[in-house]
Amino acid sequence: MTLTSRCNALAAGLIAVGLFGSALGVSAETVREVPRAKSEELLSFAPVVRKAAPAVVNVYASRIDTQPRNPLFDDPVFRHFFGDNGSRPGGVTAKSLGSGVIVDSSGLIVTNFHVIEGMTDVKVALSDRRELDADIVLRDQRTDLAVLKVKGGGTFPAMELGDSDALEVGDIALAIGDPFGVGQTVTQGIISALARTNIGTSDYGFFIQTDAAINPGNSGGALVDLQARLVGINSAIFSQSGGSIGIGFAIPVNMVKVVVAAAKTGDKQVRRPWLGASLQAVTPDIADSLGLARPSGVLVAELNDKGPAAEAGIKRGDVITEIDGKIVDNPEGFGFRLATKPLGGNADVTLNRDGKVIHTVLNLRPAPSIPARDLVKIGGGTPFSGISAVNLSPAVAEELSLNDTKEGVVILDVDPQSYAARINFKKGDVLLSINDKSIKTTKDLKEATTGQHYYWKLIIDRGGNIVTTVLGG
Repeated sequence: MTLTSRCNALAAGLIAVGLFGSALGVSAETVREVPRAKSEELLSFAPVVRKAAPAVVNVYASRIDTQPRNPLFDDPVFRHFFGDNGSRPGGVTAKSLGSGVIVDSSGLIVTNFHVIEGMTDVKVALSDRRELDADIVLRDQRTDLAVLKVKGGGTFPAMELGDSDALEVGDIALAIGDPFGVGQTVTQGIISALARTNIGTSDYGFFIQTDAAINPGNSGGALVDLQARLVGINSAIFSQSGGSIGIGFAIPVNMVKVVVAAAKTGDKQVRRPWLGASLQAVTPDIADSLGLARPSGVLVAELNDKGPAAEAGIKRGDVITEIDGKIVDNPEGFGFRLATKPLGGNADVTLNRDGKVIHTVLNLRPAPSIPARDLVKIGGGTPFSGISAVNLSPAVAEELSLNDTKEGVVILDVDPQSYAARINFKKGDVLLSINDKSIKTTKDLKEATTGQHYYWKLIIDRGGNIVTTVLGG
């Protein structure tokens, strides 16, 4: 069926008859009619595209990686013959290409974090072919979103933000972006599924799935509804070939709104409500042990005694089933629902405790930075040389996507050229013990790594797994 005939069927209200005619006893001949007016021949998605497309931009990000070079390359004669374009030895240019959406007429643009990750210079190309420089005003790796701002000011066409919670499976959707760098392209499909998890591109795995063709270069582009409203930021595809096979994923616009709001206030980091508990999925075995009719909701596995969950009376072993009337079936879904709530208010939480339904109120406040970070950088000739570490607080745990009920010292960064990097220390490793000395603060870490030893006995927590190893001195 062509696009025009699909739209004719939609406009005439005959989809149900056309698709299910045999079940309703209606013959095919009954619904086959020639257009009776010029307007019926011209039905298309063009008005939607005309309204939405000017707000979609191409994003070109780059950085220059400096390298030691021979002084010969700075000679004017050499530059005269070989140029000075950053591709010569001493300046290798890394580039990234994607899409973005203007969400505010001041020139505020949303794209994917992975489009501008590690980049320093950004240009955007508008639909009218203008190319403008842009600043990176906010990076939010946890959601795979970033916000740019066009330099120099001006007024730009902005896309209206919709409501991703209002979407239903089967709704028509359009994807607009720059696949493979060929130029702005529009594809059409439907919402194939909602609340997809385990996609692996962000901490808040709660994606819209669509069969509108999404390809490399579409990242950061718009998923729009038939009112030309933004309902998602296209971010990932499932593919074995690298091209679209009809399984694409978009970040819901309700999460985008939170990141944009933070950028508008000048924040460099998105602050979200803190739960103060670790959650796990309710498996069939857990459901049976708890007497649940089916495996739904999220199990409270651990609690921070000073967190909002504990203050709300939530206990370990409770199963949270709803937040503000929205059903949650997995930790990712709960995390998404909580993260889209504004700070400063409350949320109604429904939970199951020993077969009883309980309602409580959760205070929506950010994770505290207590204890203070007290950053330390380890140098010298030890295996820890090159590590930057901080005290683990709920705020740091949220930043690094760690269990926020833990305490101790966590690695914030590892110098890629260091001894620690060669040993394979990683950002997010929690240092528990060195040479049988418990590491509770960064002061403990600094003292424990001072001096030389024949060996170093180390215990760390990496992603919830306790690892014990011995390193040479």
